[in-house]
Amino acid sequence: MWLKPDEILLKNAFKLWVTEEDNEYFVLQRRRGYGEGGGGLTGLLVGTLDTVLDSTSKVAPYRILHHTPDSQVYWSIACGVTKEEIVQHWEWLQQNIMRTLSVFDSSEDITSFVQGKIRGLIAEEGKTSLVLEEDPEKFREALLRFEKWFELPPKEKLVTYYSCSYWRGKVPCQGWLYLSTNFLCFYSYLLGAEVKLIISWDEIWRLEKTSNVILTESIHVLVHGEDHYFSMLMHLNETFVIMEQLADYSIKRLFDKEAFQREPALSDPLQITKRGLEAHAKSEQFRTFFRLPKEENLLEVHESFLWVPFSHYNTLGKICLSESYLCFASQDGSQCHVIIPMREVINVEKSDSGNRALTVCVRGKRALRFSEVRDYQRLANTIRSRCGISASPQHSASSEAIRGECQSLINHFEDNPEDVTLMVGQKDSSKAVSTEALMTVFHPQDVENLDPKMLKEKMKEQSWNIHFSEYGRGTSMFFTRKTRDLIVRGVPEALRGELWMLFSGAVNDMATHPGYYTDLVEQSLGTSTLATDEIERDLHRSLPEHPAFQSDTGISALRRVLTAYAYRNPKIGYCQAMNILTSVLLLYAKEEEAFWLLVAVCERMLPDYFNRRIIGALVDQAVFEDLIREHLPQLVEHMTDLSFFSSVSLSWFLTLFISVLPIESAVNVVDCFFYDGIKAILQLGLAVLDYNMGALISCHDDAEAVTILNKFFDSVTNKDSPLPSTVKQASVTSTDTASRFNVDISELIREAYEKYGNIRSEDVESSRKRNKLHVIQTLEDTTKQNVIRVVTQEVRFSPSHLDGLYNLFKRQHFLCCYWTMKSPALLHHDPSLAYLEQYQLGFQQFSVLFSLLEPWAFCSAKSALSLWVFRLIDENQDGLVNFKEFCYALDTLYSGSFTNKLKFLFKLHLPPAFTGSPLHLKEQRIQHFIPVTEDSSHLSRLSAFDLPQDGVIKKSPERGRGKVDLQAYLKQWQNEILKKEETIKDLPRIDQTQFIQFSKTLYNIFHGDPEEESLYRAVAHVTSLLLRMEEVGRRLQEASSLSESSKPANGAAAADEEEPSTEEASTTPESSGTSSSRNSQDAGIDLTEMEWSFSFEQVLASLLNEPTIVRFFERPVDVQTKLGQARVAQLKLKANK
Repeated sequence: MWLKPDEILLKNAFKLWVTEEDNEYFVLQRRRGYGEGGGGLTGLLVGTLDTVLDSTSKVAPYRILHHTPDSQVYWSIACGVTKEEIVQHWEWLQQNIMRTLSVFDSSEDITSFVQGKIRGLIAEEGKTSLVLEEDPEKFREALLRFEKWFELPPKEKLVTYYSCSYWRGKVPCQGWLYLSTNFLCFYSYLLGAEVKLIISWDEIWRLEKTSNVILTESIHVLVHGEDHYFSMLMHLNETFVIMEQLADYSIKRLFDKEAFQREPALSDPLQITKRGLEAHAKSEQFRTFFRLPKEENLLEVHESFLWVPFSHYNTLGKICLSESYLCFASQDGSQCHVIIPMREVINVEKSDSGNRALTVCVRGKRALRFSEVRDYQRLANTIRSRCGISASPQHSASSEAIRGECQSLINHFEDNPEDVTLMVGQKDSSKAVSTEALMTVFHPQDVENLDPKMLKEKMKEQSWNIHFSEYGRGTSMFFTRKTRDLIVRGVPEALRGELWMLFSGAVNDMATHPGYYTDLVEQSLGTSTLATDEIERDLHRSLPEHPAFQSDTGISALRRVLTAYAYRNPKIGYCQAMNILTSVLLLYAKEEEAFWLLVAVCERMLPDYFNRRIIGALVDQAVFEDLIREHLPQLVEHMTDLSFFSSVSLSWFLTLFISVLPIESAVNVVDCFFYDGIKAILQLGLAVLDYNMGALISCHDDAEAVTILNKFFDSVTNKDSPLPSTVKQASVTSTDTASRFNVDISELIREAYEKYGNIRSEDVESSRKRNKLHVIQTLEDTTKQNVIRVVTQEVRFSPSHLDGLYNLFKRQHFLCCYWTMKSPALLHHDPSLAYLEQYQLGFQQFSVLFSLLEPWAFCSAKSALSLWVFRLIDENQDGLVNFKEFCYALDTLYSGSFTNKLKFLFKLHLPPAFTGSPLHLKEQRIQHFIPVTEDSSHLSRLSAFDLPQDGVIKKSPERGRGKVDLQAYLKQWQNEILKKEETIKDLPRIDQTQFIQFSKTLYNIFHGDPEEESLYRAVAHVTSLLLRMEEVGRRLQEASSLSESSKPANGAAAADEEEPSTEEASTTPESSGTSSSRNSQDAGIDLTEMEWSFSFEQVLASLLNEPTIVRFFERPVDVQTKLGQARVAQLKLKANK
């Protein structure tokens, strides 16, 4: 590898290098302790020194130095891992550089020329892969070490590396931590002790920062029950964040593809860089904070001051710019932020350069003034270009008018902060089928009604109107502490739908997709899928006590919204709890608004909640448990098993407390959720447990605790709700009891914010990432245990051996997914399938794994054998092998009797496993493994071998798009129940071509065995014996045929008497064509050319007479050793491909 020229004062410092070759301008050296002569003590010391000091010589024991005769300074210009590599560089220098150097007069010119040439070579090498790295030269050296030490496939992308200590027990090993796209790797070499660690990101159960007495601060990684600690990191926080991002990236890509498909920035695992991960994390945080669509990315960040008219002062914060939004968030503790869609901006003006300010004018007669922006001119131009605002001379008249209007607004704000113009947000006309919220239809407000509740409702509306007059209204409203205070007190019924749209960001989705919902309703109308069936079943279970859903108006609107969303997002389709949530949304929002609110909840605010595995809800339950341990220690002391709260709180998270609270109280919780996100639900959950702390501590079992919580929720009321009694849910408890113990929802929410409002959203997101690893791995472990429980009933492997086999099987599935997003195995992996079908191998993956685990270590022609085994065990002929089928084959070959093993080999040479001469094996593979395009996936039946290269065919439709063929599943289940045990008499006879290949297979299996020669002789003896038996049988048949032809009168009767039974045919060494020998002779065909065949009993009886062969097949296999060797070789085999 060519190196950036680096000056070396002493070419042989401490005598660590030995000169191999030299000339007038170059020296080729070898590191002492490497190559010829061995290492000894010198080699140990040099190796340790190289690792600790991060010297490239540890992986590059050869180097080339440049020097001039009249100088003592040497320059390192190349290094090499092997002598062949460094010699290649040396020869290139001799052929391309040496002749040119003779024309220079001075040493300085020679050195400059050589350095320029080397830098040019490096630039050419690094044009493609290293341009995104911060320090390409150092990264090249680190990449060289990474490839040398860990021998991973060349496609594996190194992201970054750090110096650290890895703790083996209580002993730290100083070395280097390498973080790549799919692996966490560590290497250390101290005094001859080499420590090498390779961990797949998808195997990690827990990743967290820890500290204790010995380790002040370290990173803890839990993998398959083993703890790994890394400390002494110079940038521990940075390292942990990168590790967290890579682990999350791997989990999403391999296990949780619904979430991953929404992130195109990470679509190519070969292009992941540290800088790209950091940018993606910032964009994700930016979108979450400002509730922006998933298409938005953080492009620019500028520090500035924003003039806040209602407070009459400048607040310090950051301007965040994306493709379609200009956002600002304060950093001075005022909790002020504002979101300005670019579509609302009408002009951008730059003030005098003294205060580096710019003014953004938006629709609704509002202007925002940013000052002390370092690069304010470029920012102004960027905003203009994104808004499509022209600053050309032909528009000068209109620009002057707008400038004057903006300046007058600014002056007015500065002089009269208490008299801010009321800005009313403009709304587009809705094209939804229903243009009114159901609450306004079924419970219109009586303006003349002046009862106390209505008066309080009017007071709330007045408070919000004052807030709008001060802080603005609509998409560019200021969000402050006062906004949250009003939310906690309760949102008035008339404003609820508008504020939900604003706080969730759904207002922006609807504004940028006009007519989208109407088109979806038309497209999804009349479709019949599994999702629509489930929707129809749950329609009348959605708030059945509310008058709106006792009529066709509400039911039809609910049907349209749910069906349209299932059509939009078939990965989710429809999930229980979505109907309850959508019902409440329809009460306060128009139909189209309710649809976009559902989109915001399912795809942004509650990610991964509404799918078959409800991963998001399980993750938030784990976060909730962590918060209980932190904030309610008394409850933890009494109830050490917090899983009870997870089971109880599942409905709280899935329905935002709607399913457990009366509707008039639940909507207040939804108010807080749309403003603060999941943090509001967590706070309220803690407040509920805190309120019932005494009763929960004194209860004796889980059932009593559930009763306590249910009674509490029944007692929660909303004393300010103006809803009539026909709308409110009836309390289960009696009136007297309820009035004595009633809890007002506003008080409960206020208490939750006072006690637990210090929970930061950033901490919640961090806890989500940490717990997601554990939740995913727990689900995967459950899948594994269920698969093993099914398989263990049919094989003789122990549970521990099955566990190891499953890990190998699953890892082989992932090995075809690590370095590409196009892998069919990855694209079609569906966690919603039956346990056995979640992980399956196509032929390519099966062939690799089978070659590692087959019992015959020296078997040649492994590819042919793998192909036949794959075809044999693929019973449904879909081009996929599941774990049960794989274990069946290995169990037969490892633990089966001699007869069963021989029967398995015999069946390998019968259709469908063997289909012709092995000479045409390549043609067979091409023909039988033709890639199938997506367009052909609709075919209900495929030929036995018409499958993709990796053998993956979608076996079930995506949720929401098609129905599951239950009849096919029932038929398959019935066939498995009725399937009888196969006997050796059921096997067909083996013909000439098949028997020849069977003999060759035996030779290949015996190849390399210590008793190879005697085994070969035994096979030859058996083959000769069978052929002699066949010859005798043929002569007898020929004589019988001649005698029959001399008695034509009795031919028919003789034919009937000669007809053998099935059992006789199986034991008589006759050819398969014998029954037609009379006709053949009459037709003049030579009998000696007829093909011959053997039954399995004949082959078995002949081989049983050879003790050498019997001993070979009955030789026990050390399964544990085999599994250990396969684990080590699995990744290396992929790397060498």
